[in-house]
Amino acid sequence: MKQTLLWIGALVLGALLGISDMGWLLSALDFIADVYTRLFRLLAVPAIVLAVVSALSSLGSQSDTGRVFCRTLAYTLLTTFAAAAVGLVLYLLVAPEPLSVTADAGIAEAGVGEGLGYRDHFLSVIPDNPVRPFLDGNVLSLLLLSFAVGIGLSRLPASDGKTSLLNLLDGLRSLLFLLIRWLVWSLPLGIVAFSAQLAVQLSAGVVADSLGKYVLVVLVGNVIQFFVILPLFLLARGLNPLHVLSCMSPAVLMALFTKSSAATLPVTMESAERRLGVRSEIARFVLPVCTTVNMNGCAAFILVTSLFVMQSGGMTLSLPEMLLWLLVSVVAAVGNAGVPMGCYFLTFSLMSGIGAPVPVLAAILPIYTVIDMVETAENVWSDSCVCAMTDSDLKSD
Repeated sequence: MKQTLLWIGALVLGALLGISDMGWLLSALDFIADVYTRLFRLLAVPAIVLAVVSALSSLGSQSDTGRVFCRTLAYTLLTTFAAAAVGLVLYLLVAPEPLSVTADAGIAEAGVGEGLGYRDHFLSVIPDNPVRPFLDGNVLSLLLLSFAVGIGLSRLPASDGKTSLLNLLDGLRSLLFLLIRWLVWSLPLGIVAFSAQLAVQLSAGVVADSLGKYVLVVLVGNVIQFFVILPLFLLARGLNPLHVLSCMSPAVLMALFTKSSAATLPVTMESAERRLGVRSEIARFVLPVCTTVNMNGCAAFILVTSLFVMQSGGMTLSLPEMLLWLLVSVVAAVGNAGVPMGCYFLTFSLMSGIGAPVPVLAAILPIYTVIDMVETAENVWSDSCVCAMTDSDLKSD
């Protein structure tokens, strides 16, 4: 709560400074905003790569339970794609007005700019050497490489070399997260600067209308996923959604208030085993895996927010490009576990990495507290559904 109030205070202060019309002060705030944008870009590439690689490679240690893992992963991907697809459909229907913010030139450099044909656009995603995507900040290529390396590591047989490599990845990730925590600690200063930039460029009425529609898309998408899509998955597998939700309600409610699916995991496991009747060997494998990779709400948030921010930077996105970003959002959500500030930071990293107008995200930050509560509850509810469906399938095999 204190952190949220601090962020809101920084947002208000920045808006007031932005409309103060003091040239020297606005120049100083622009400099601070540029510094924070550069810092986020510095951390964006390793954050995305290490998160996705670590999340996927760590699953290889469970290869002895292949059937359980395959079903868990299949349901996870299906529900996550469904959540992102719902978000995309709502975004197209509601069509939030983009905020007229100037984007950096990095969008063109990231290989997602306009003017490329679809063939060239597709080829730009396929790296021709392992270093160029890092130098160019090509997010799509980086995700493709990360996914391939993570899956490859999970398939490697156990050996001292593999253990050393995984330990190195863990060490690098711990170091990176320490740097991220330092950046997050100082973030209120950056929010003041971003908010001031936003206030200079936008009128309050346009911001309220655009952000209102954006929030509507995100929250309604979560509600549809929670009360319609996931129950349909359960019904398709012969399970009663009301019974499953009733049994898992302690975990869902705890997730709503803690905003952490990892902190909720012990309650989720106990509810699944004792209240829902899932076999312990299934619950104790499926739920930790889902806590790592099953991020329905995060995928939808990344997609909707990325589209909103990119269009606010003047990008005209075609439907195929939006579908490509749907895939990006799902893969990025898989690597979200353990990243401080969760989906918000991951989205900030993606957008700053391609030069999109990150000041827009400063206006979203205070609202994200509520969004995060709803998303986390949805994630835990999705974990519960995947666990119940996997247990039911394996009982009938």
